[in-house]
Amino acid sequence: MRTFVAGHRGMVGSAILRRLQAQGRETLTRSRAELDLTDQRAVRAFLQQERPDAIVLAAAKVGGIHANNAYPAEFLYENLMIEANVIHEAHAAGVERLLFLGSSCIYPRDAAQPIAEEALLTGPLEATNEPYAIAKIVGIKLCESYNRQHGRDYRSVMPTNLYGPGDNFHPENSHVLPALIRRFHEAKTGHAPRVRIWGSGTPRREFLHVDDMAEASVFVMDLDRATYEANTRPMLSHINVGAGVDVSIMDLARMVAAVVGYEGAIETDPTRPDGTPRKLMDVSRLSRMGWTARIGLAEGLRETYAWFLRHQDSVRGVAA
Repeated sequence: MRTFVAGHRGMVGSAILRRLQAQGRETLTRSRAELDLTDQRAVRAFLQQERPDAIVLAAAKVGGIHANNAYPAEFLYENLMIEANVIHEAHAAGVERLLFLGSSCIYPRDAAQPIAEEALLTGPLEATNEPYAIAKIVGIKLCESYNRQHGRDYRSVMPTNLYGPGDNFHPENSHVLPALIRRFHEAKTGHAPRVRIWGSGTPRREFLHVDDMAEASVFVMDLDRATYEANTRPMLSHINVGAGVDVSIMDLARMVAAVVGYEGAIETDPTRPDGTPRKLMDVSRLSRMGWTARIGLAEGLRETYAWFLRHQDSVRGVAA
């Protein structure tokens, strides 16, 4: 089975590509310069010519709280265009199987914890990333609609917060964990007496290593159709992917400081937004199917910081 990995240069896409290639599978990739996924004609021509057997749709415009607040139009527009073009043109080219990667931000801000798949569309979204969340919800519903109307086998997985090799360590546009790694590293090398973290430090977050996400994605993609459909519903078919445990931002900061070797003070900045108070995924659906995460947070942090040290010249000051 030849699989087109859309977004293969991003953290998640590259991990999935590594996973597929390690298993000896035939893969197909295109860089953004070679194929603009927001260009419907280009996507149509590519898929009509290549006609892959399957597609992993990992391409997306992503960023942290600051980026989502600063560029809401771009986050909504670009993600909608990517999803609409790839999913529709996959159907038009006769691609039977597709895996869409979403995000845990699709769920309501005040959803009951841990968040089950059934919480989708049951309440208001977190305001700081609403445009991105709406785009991801549309991607899920596109997959479900093509399955329902045309009999396709298009699946969706919703990862929790991801981290690991290939992450974006940009000082303003990164997510919380890589931002903390960079901040504590620079505080250590600059002998700063204190590090200030955004918000109150009380929100709780779940983190999943990107290699676990890649493994889970391939696992879900490989499930036979009967098993997948027996564990989902036609218009509620997405699957949560997470570690099943969470940690406060302050405790996370302390873990990062310990891994980096920073010994100064850690302070909070309540003038900065906290975002969602808690976001823990209910992963029982995926667990019943036979997959659970393997890489613990402490181990994953050590590996990610080691990767950062090896690549800091290329990631310093540059958005992924």
